[in-house]
Amino acid sequence: MKAFVALVRREQIEHRGAFLIAPLALVAILFGATVLAFTVGRVDARFSGAMMNLAPLRVFAIGFLGVGFAWALYLIATLFFYCADGFAADRRNNAMLFWKSMPVSDLRILYAKLAATLTIFPATIYVVSLLSSALLMGVAVVTSNISTGNGLAMLGNIFDIYVQVAGSTLLALVLGLLWYVPYMALVGALATVVGRWAIPLSLLLPSLVSLLEWVTLGGLSPFHTHVWNYLADRSDFKLADGYLENWFHAEGTFSMVDFGNDLLARTDWTQMAIGWLFAAVVIYLASEYRRRYNDN
Repeated sequence: MKAFVALVRREQIEHRGAFLIAPLALVAILFGATVLAFTVGRVDARFSGAMMNLAPLRVFAIGFLGVGFAWALYLIATLFFYCADGFAADRRNNAMLFWKSMPVSDLRILYAKLAATLTIFPATIYVVSLLSSALLMGVAVVTSNISTGNGLAMLGNIFDIYVQVAGSTLLALVLGLLWYVPYMALVGALATVVGRWAIPLSLLLPSLVSLLEWVTLGGLSPFHTHVWNYLADRSDFKLADGYLENWFHAEGTFSMVDFGNDLLARTDWTQMAIGWLFAAVVIYLASEYRRRYNDN
């Protein structure tokens, strides 16, 4: 177990630039730009604060959700490139012989990389997103207080919304990672075989499989096959439907409990379990290829 934790820790150290340093730098730059915009008069603090007082709690909730969505996009992109690069890094930097001399199997090494993909990297981005939301909350409270003097009085309600959105974001993050784990495992397995060529190959593979079905079984087009329809449905996490859509078109405060119950009820657990099984199989096959490649 200690060896496995050390392997995950190694991934964190080697890729802290993309998952820690760069996000913190982005937060610092955006926060500095925001403060500078108010300082030099590019943005009127009184006008901005007055606008937020029209529907302050809803504005904060939407703002926090928007920040979480932006960081989710960043996380998706970085995890994709990590899987396409990190799973092949040992072979590229000649570390294979070192790990071959250790009492650590290729399967454990690859599972450690997948574990880092599902745990420590998303957790780091999540903490950074909480920090950026807290800074956003601070700027909004200050501007609202400058405008009307009510910013500090609303701080308790704003903090409650912050907690509600943070908890909802955490639940969506965990379920999203579990939902998309077969995609990450497939990209990592391809990277073990073809290296960085896994980036274009993983994008082309669904189209090639769908094209093969269209050629052999027929259909309206390669984008109207059973494979394509299944992948399109399997790729949709369905996060924006249900509670979120109804909340955006109705009044009321954001509820973490209602959001969580709705998301859990709409999750296809059968497909999620199939995805976990698929991920375990492809990682095992990739480890076998890696082991045989090392022996040769």
